[in-house]
Amino acid sequence: MTVLFIFIGALVLFGFMLFASLTLSRKRTPKPFPPEWETILEKEVAYFGRLSAKHKAFFCKRMMAFLAEVTVEAVHFELTDRDKILVAASAVIPIFHFGDWHYNNLDTVLIYPDYFDEDLNFSNSEKNRNIGGLVGTGRFKNQMILSRKALHHGFSNKTDKGNTAIHEFVHLLDMMDGDTDGIPKQLLGKENVLPWLQLMHKEMEEIHNDTSDIRSYGGTNQAEFFAVAAEYFFERPALFKRKHPDIYKMLHLCFIGDS
Repeated sequence: MTVLFIFIGALVLFGFMLFASLTLSRKRTPKPFPPEWETILEKEVAYFGRLSAKHKAFFCKRMMAFLAEVTVEAVHFELTDRDKILVAASAVIPIFHFGDWHYNNLDTVLIYPDYFDEDLNFSNSEKNRNIGGLVGTGRFKNQMILSRKALHHGFSNKTDKGNTAIHEFVHLLDMMDGDTDGIPKQLLGKENVLPWLQLMHKEMEEIHNDTSDIRSYGGTNQAEFFAVAAEYFFERPALFKRKHPDIYKMLHLCFIGDS
């Protein structure tokens, strides 16, 4: 009888594992990349335009993998291909050199039609609506909320060094070690944590003194500095390297490696 129970238990466990693996594989099976999407990428995503043909193909593959795993939903408007393309591109840019890497701390991206306030309201007075994106906590855990206006502006303005959606995805990377503190230990390596902290606080002081071209929000705290500097790194890499060579080296190590 005991042997029978063990056998039945093994069958149940096997069946559960098979179901789980099939469910996961269905979830992670990407759809083919629509060829017409490449036109939008070439036109709007400067990072994509700088890639070789081989890397562009990989970028498109990673976009489709992201869209197979993360739900993108519109709130009070009809989602367009452009919205999905820009969200997926924002997700892929920070992890492009990470190989087959997945955002295990993200299930859903909610896109609001406009900027919103601290209560996630986007229909009250303009004065209080100044948030373009956030990574959720509590009941919004594993969710990201983006303003559609901020999402599109991040790619339409080629000279402002900023991109709200990339900013929020960098926050997700910062969370990998359990702390959203602007110190991506898994990416930097322990030996670089202290040099990074020194560079970060030196530049934050310059932001406060209005002697830095990194936007002022980067002076809020370490987490925001990391995300704001990453926006600049990806949007205007040549300028960032010239203006901030030491910080550039650290972010290159984080997102690209030491090559």
